[in-house]
Amino acid sequence: MDIDISMDPQLLQSDKIVLQNLLRDIETTTKPETSSQPGTFRDHDDLSSMRALDELHDEVTVFTNWDQKDLPAGKGSIADVLNAYIPWAQGIVRNPVDVVFLTHIILYLCTSVPSAAFLYYHFTWLQAVLHVLMQLSYCGSFTLMLHNHIHNNGLLKKQYAWFDNTWPYILEPLMGHTWDSYYYHHVKHHHVEGNGPEDLSSTIRYQRDELTHFLMYVGRFIALVWIELPLYFLRKHKTALALKSGANEMGSYLFIYLMAHWQFYPTLFVLIIPLILMRIGLMVGNYGQHALVDESDPASDFRSSITLIDVPSNRHCFNDGWHTSHHLNPLRHWKDHPRAFLKAKQDYTNGRALVFQNIDYLMMTYRILAKDYRYLANCLVPIGDQIGMSKQELADMLRSKTRRFTEEEIQEKFYKGQKMQRQAKEKDQLYISKL
Repeated sequence: MDIDISMDPQLLQSDKIVLQNLLRDIETTTKPETSSQPGTFRDHDDLSSMRALDELHDEVTVFTNWDQKDLPAGKGSIADVLNAYIPWAQGIVRNPVDVVFLTHIILYLCTSVPSAAFLYYHFTWLQAVLHVLMQLSYCGSFTLMLHNHIHNNGLLKKQYAWFDNTWPYILEPLMGHTWDSYYYHHVKHHHVEGNGPEDLSSTIRYQRDELTHFLMYVGRFIALVWIELPLYFLRKHKTALALKSGANEMGSYLFIYLMAHWQFYPTLFVLIIPLILMRIGLMVGNYGQHALVDESDPASDFRSSITLIDVPSNRHCFNDGWHTSHHLNPLRHWKDHPRAFLKAKQDYTNGRALVFQNIDYLMMTYRILAKDYRYLANCLVPIGDQIGMSKQELADMLRSKTRRFTEEEIQEKFYKGQKMQRQAKEKDQLYISKL
């Protein structure tokens, strides 16, 4: 099989290490003559790659555009500012490597908030359009920073909890999020259901390479999530979550309505357009994350989500590309995903996981809807049995993973499987209690 993988120079160093490791796996599998003992070579290479990742583990991230090695060192005005800023910021953030989070909070508070306020003070169409474009450029990084915030109950040290609990309520509406909705839907719902049949953002009931199904998927979320999420919590006997999620959603809509009643045009550009764009973006992204679902084991985290090694997802969105790793451990620190992948590489191989490079979730969704499976096959980094497959075989394999599941299949592959898992767990617990 011809491997056509280009190494983007903007890739994070950790991504380069993992991708190079996988490429060497492909080479030793397809060309065993390159090593007299391919298995031993791979083991040694894995250890070398892990050591290289360990050396990067404590590297401080200050900006998403530049790595620590790219920052000015020594003397000079910029270096002096950084030398003062980094230790000051490390005294505020919970994890000393996460200076980048404080950088982004400061950036948004110093640009988005004044820009929005000035639109209400003196509205002009030019600034309104520029404001939306600025927010659009921020929304990916902000959402994934917020993603880290909601999974870890904050980003800053305890003595700054008041600020840590305040900035999301200021910035969320400006970025298109309703108050706390991301937390309730993503943490309390999506990660509980895991793209299963009761996940409101599940893709399994849709023919995932059909545009009409995609539009129904996005349209349902935009039109009905405000009522479906509280009803879901009520079905699960989680009344408190139902009341909180419903109250926050309705409170956000009431706030937008009152602001629009006061000044419509500023509110249109500051709150309404970002909300619409964010809701669409969240669903387009989630669709790309969960469009390729294994037909035989759709409940497996390895087979219902994907891994991307790319610049937009990982450099600018805090390793969002390592989506399978995130589902395996939602509390894992964002910088630990490449190491976790390498440690569990055999599990990914056995689980028939899908790893792609040089493509983000938005392009993933587009290529699936365009049925351009050859393009996706070219982006696939084959592991395990995939290495021996031709490009056409890979394309056909990917096509098979977009087929919608019937209700009979859902009952068989999800509910029956869950029942068997519960029974096996009960037997294990009984055996342990006897011991």
